[in-house]
Amino acid sequence: MPKQKIRNMEEFASVSGISRPTVSKYFNDPTSVRVSTREKIERALKEHDYRPNIFAINQNRKLTKNVGIVVPYLADPFFAEIARRIETMIIGAGFQPILLSSHGDANSEVANLQSLRAIKPAGVLLAPLGRTSDRKAILRFCEEVPTVNFDANIEGAGEAFVGHNNTQATKMMLEYLTRTGEPPVFFEMKTPPNPNANKRRLAYIETMEQMGHTPHLIQAEGEGWDFEEFGYREGKRSLASGKLPSQTVFCSNDRLAIGFLTAAYELGLRVGLDKDCALRVAGHDNHPFSHYTCPTLTTVSHNYSAIATKSVETILGLIESESPAPERKSTLFDGELIMRASA
Repeated sequence: MPKQKIRNMEEFASVSGISRPTVSKYFNDPTSVRVSTREKIERALKEHDYRPNIFAINQNRKLTKNVGIVVPYLADPFFAEIARRIETMIIGAGFQPILLSSHGDANSEVANLQSLRAIKPAGVLLAPLGRTSDRKAILRFCEEVPTVNFDANIEGAGEAFVGHNNTQATKMMLEYLTRTGEPPVFFEMKTPPNPNANKRRLAYIETMEQMGHTPHLIQAEGEGWDFEEFGYREGKRSLASGKLPSQTVFCSNDRLAIGFLTAAYELGLRVGLDKDCALRVAGHDNHPFSHYTCPTLTTVSHNYSAIATKSVETILGLIESESPAPERKSTLFDGELIMRASA
């Protein structure tokens, strides 16, 4: 005889002879029911091959075990790496991470938040797109769900922000580059999707002027997250023109630098520290691929571990307190200079 198909928890409670509240209590925490009751439920689960809809269970709970993680572009190994660290800590704390990517699209970012709202998460860790984000939609979401911003900050959204100290990191790189060679030009996107790029540009201009040097910006055209393509295209144009104002190039992020390095290679220009090298190139982020460029890329590293740990600790603290933070706090972690062969 085929097994009876169990469609929901009410039907399972009926066929197993156990009350609906007791079954629900078991699924929320198996140790919360008597051993004999737990054994009876588990025998019934095997007999009827029933698997509960965890999301449906969570919707009926005041506090779920779901923690949302929303990143702007999961195809970027930078976000994949920091999301991996956050996921590991969320699981270790006894919660269920739900990782979503916005794919660089504002509508997808809002759709991700709507999906999370539907399952009533205990909290959300949000790395927003930034410039293209629907700010009003994000603010509405943060009023309903405990939220912590990480990597990129939208003022007033969520209970806290945890990120990288772009100003400190940019100044540190500039001090190194100007001490060891020509003052650098700054190579960036004309319309960057991530707000961190704007902080780096402003820090570059301010620091260069404080040092008594003239800031020079090279801005690549393009929209979206295809940084390597934009860096290659604008890098090749700038190098081929022969009008680069400095032989040192500081790229706003490592992915732009990777494209720039490819352009230099195609034009027969050596990059590095040797006397016969035509260029020095540095980046920002310590992207996972920066270890393997040719030459290896000098860059500034985020403190991945500290940012991930603080983000998780903050959201878990909000969940535990079950009340909003008295004030919105921002925590920035300093970057670390990573000296490699390119500069």
